[in-house]
Parts: sequence; structure tokens; C-alpha cells
Amino acid sequence: MARGARRLDFASHVKARLRALKSRLDRPNTVIDTVRDVNATLDPHKVAGWLVHQAEDWIPAPCWAVVAPDQAGQLAVLADKGLSPALGPSVRGVAEWVAEQGIELAVADLGSDARFNGAMSGTALAFPLRARNRTVGVLVGLDPLPSATAPTVGSAVLSTLHTVLEPAAIALDNALTLQRAEALSVTDDLTGLSNSRYLNLVLRREEKRSARSGRPLSLLFIDMDGFKNVNTQHGHLAGSRALVEVAMVIRGCARETDVVARFGGDEFAVILPDTGREGAMFVAERVCDRLRAFRFLQGDRLDVRLTASIGVATLPDVTGSAEELLRAADRAMYRVKDTGKNGIFVAEKGT
Repeated sequence: MARGARRLDFASHVKARLRALKSRLDRPNTVIDTVRDVNATLDPHKVAGWLVHQAEDWIPAPCWAVVAPDQAGQLAVLADKGLSPALGPSVRGVAEWVAEQGIELAVADLGSDARFNGAMSGTALAFPLRARNRTVGVLVGLDPLPSATAPTVGSAVLSTLHTVLEPAAIALDNALTLQRAEALSVTDDLTGLSNSRYLNLVLRREEKRSARSGRPLSLLFIDMDGFKNVNTQHGHLAGSRALVEVAMVIRGCARETDVVARFGGDEFAVILPDTGREGAMFVAERVCDRLRAFRFLQGDRLDVRLTASIGVATLPDVTGSAEELLRAADRAMYRVKDTGKNGIFVAEKGT
């Protein structure tokens, strides 16, 4: 850029690209190519990545991002180009507004727009990704600098853009729906932990990884002592709430790389990759201590105390298979039950 020349603001840049953009969008194969490309994957992040790449190709901007609800229903960035921590609040704020209103947004200066309370900055151009009469995501373009006018694309380009974005939105919705269904199939409804199905899948996977790497693999099998008394004395709803609190305590004792699962009823398991016997014992002791100290059901104005019996088994110390590892930890847990409960037993080979 020559000395003294002014940088085109984002709105001016959009205006300068409109004729070329309309020409590209009007090509006979544009929609066909879109349908083919976005349906080549069932990964929502890859579909979103395709959208970001196309948006950057259509209208270059310092930042493009695709935002959509995550598993908990909270808006999250699925893919982006140029998104910095400083731009994060503006991208999320714009996405929230578009997701709620279901319409396009073009703002010259977010900082002076009453809809955003002066909490954001920059020029914004955003499009709802609509599928089956629902907004399933938002495509957000952002320049950190304000523009003299709003970056509009005009009705003719907008109509064609909707036609191109719709199959991408449908593909994104399909991918997100599949992802949610897969998550539900391996998640315990009550506690939000992994379920026994996922536990077995991960155990088999980690068994193979352990065999390849020569690294140990440990498993804790946890049974709450006398938990049926909670249901008997306080009712099944209180028992369910107590199980949610048990899950929270156990999850808080594990690392991010560990898998915590509800095996069934009041039984839980923790898979500890790359963890030998001593490390597993340390985690088991922490679980025992924290459960013993926790005051359950305080929200119900109760003060319930619980303990646990924990069996520990390590591969390859006691076995070479994931299936037998689970059996060994289960047997070790019953050894604790048989000797007074509220403790830990480590499986040995042959026990």
C-alpha cells in the first residue's frame, strides 16, 4: 500500500466484491458442488470448516467463524479463521443475536450499536444457517475495526447466498444430530458420566494401546456401601440426587484423560490409562477419602454420609485382557465388601 493510502474498511471491501461474488454464486454447478462437498463428511467441524473456507474465498475478512450449539445447548465455535481471544466476545455476541432472531446482521460499528450495549467492537456481517425452518448455526464475519457504513450484500446476492447456504446448513444439522445421538448412546442419563457400553469400548481400545506401548492400564471398580438405605429412608428421588453427587465427587478425583463411568445402579468405574498399581492406589484413596468426607443431599436439608468399597486391577500385572481386568477389579471390590466395606483391595495375579 502506498504511503498515505487508506485501507478500505470492511463494508467498502464487501461492496467491491459483490459483482464477482454474484457471478460465482450464479454459476450452474455452485449448488451441486456445495451439496457434494458438505455431504462428504459426517463431522460437524469439517462441515463448518468448509463453510469458513468458502466464506473467506467469497469475502475476505480478518475473521470468519461458524458457531452452533454444543452438546449442552450452549453456542460454541465449530471452525474459524483468524479468531483471536480479543475477537471472541464479539463473535459470540453476534452469533447469539443472529441465532435468536434468525435473520442476517450487518453492523458498521458494534461498539455504537444499542443491541450490543457497547460491549463489543468492530464491523460484523453474519448469516443464519437455516435448515428445516430452524437456525442451526451462524456464519459470522468480523473486522476488529469499525466501518463507515454497514457491510450489506444486497437482496439479489443475499437470495442466491441463501440458496447456497441451505444445503450446507442441512449437512451441518445432520452432522450435529448424529454427534448428539452418538453422545447419548454412550452417556448415562442420570449422572452424565459415560455408561457401561462406553466403558467396555474404551477398555478394549486402551488394552490394545497398552499392549503396543508397554504402558500399564489400571481400573477402579467402585461400589457405594449400603446405598439402598438412602432410597429406603429418603426416597428414590433423593437417591438419584445422591448418585449425581457421587458421580461429581468421583469425576473430581480423576484426570481429564481418565474415563469415569456409571456401571449400573450405585456402581462406578474409572479407567486410568498409563497408570500403574501405585498411581491407581493413589486415585482410589483420594476417591475413598473424598466420598467419606462429603456431606450428601445438603440441598434437601439432609446430611447423608456415604462410603465406598473399591477394587483396583492393573494390566499387565494381573491379566492381559480388558475383559479379565474388569472381572479382577470387580472381585477385588467384593473382597472389600467381605472384610467390612469402606476400603480398597488391589487385585493380585490369580485372585
